[in-house]
Amino acid sequence: MSDSPPSDDVMHAKVLVVDDSRMVRASIIKRIRDRFECREEADGEAGWATLLVDDSIQVVLSDLSMPHLDGYGLLERIRASHIQRIADIPVIMISGDEDDAARERARALGATDFITKGIGTVELLSRIESASRLSKTSRELADSREALAAASPIDPDSGMATPQYMEIHGAQLMSAAARYHGQVSVLIVGIDNFGEITRNFGRHVTDLIMRKLAKVLATKVRKEDTFSQIGDGQFAIITPDISLQSAEQFANRMRSVIGATAMQYRGQTLRISLNIGVANSLADQAESVSQMLGLAVARADLAHREGGNAVRSTGGEPQKFAWTAGIVSIERALLLIKSGAQAEIEPQLPALIYRLLPLLELIGVKYDCNIPLDCLREHAAEADTSLLGKQQPR
Repeated sequence: MSDSPPSDDVMHAKVLVVDDSRMVRASIIKRIRDRFECREEADGEAGWATLLVDDSIQVVLSDLSMPHLDGYGLLERIRASHIQRIADIPVIMISGDEDDAARERARALGATDFITKGIGTVELLSRIESASRLSKTSRELADSREALAAASPIDPDSGMATPQYMEIHGAQLMSAAARYHGQVSVLIVGIDNFGEITRNFGRHVTDLIMRKLAKVLATKVRKEDTFSQIGDGQFAIITPDISLQSAEQFANRMRSVIGATAMQYRGQTLRISLNIGVANSLADQAESVSQMLGLAVARADLAHREGGNAVRSTGGEPQKFAWTAGIVSIERALLLIKSGAQAEIEPQLPALIYRLLPLLELIGVKYDCNIPLDCLREHAAEADTSLLGKQQPR
């Protein structure tokens, strides 16, 4: 008895098979390739990279035990993704000898279904067809939400563009760029250690930080740019008609401005730094805004894992920067010392002594104090006018 013919909505669905066994991948693909388009990867990291750049994948089949990034890690990344098409994608886990606890862990992380490596062809096709229909329904619902967002593009709470409108408008910008030989850049701006700040200070403090950051970023983007919050501690900017180099410079300016900003909370100084991922349609040969968002998210995540306070774009080393806020005032220095941030003041002590020296000399004369003025003058000499000129406030 022959298999029933596949329906039109699943015939051309693309399936990503992730397994470190070449034999397992070959076996699965051989049995499903007449009904599904297939891609394969040998570990979770490679599978994740493929998901970010290939927005036509509708179902993922993943082994649980793999090198580099196992099935649990891949599943967790997928469900935590800020890109809706990835977060909603059905994931069927390929289990071998794993016990019930392993399956329960995968289910808790968001696994859609489970199959064994020895599953029959008919059942395998049925499971994938069911998952692809689920994927198709999810995408249709997402399209409906996007249509509604297009009618009301502004989030009433934040005043920024909705993520749905951002993707719709981004697609329009990509279409115009292709027609007129232009280019589009995408920036993902994330706050370093956002989770740690939330744990240490509470959600209300991170909400204040997000609002402050949104206001600062809003003053930096152009009228033709689209700016939206896409998750906790993360913003996206789509900017047309600028090159990769210009987008990097824009990202560095934002990083520098935020790096020089501090907030006071209950006597403590909160210093904010950013991880920024940049993608460009021309440099990355991207065909969709969704693909660029995926690349920029991955690069921002990489910048954060490598220590943060950095801009990461196509290839090369991340562009890291140390915090420089110019010469602080005496009042500011005292406030930082009281809050326990002496380490930030120490590099600027010669400049502070230079400023205080006339006052210290007057105190020494007036009250006949044994202030070690000669020693202080030597240190103040380090803050010669050449040094001060290099650190003039912007």
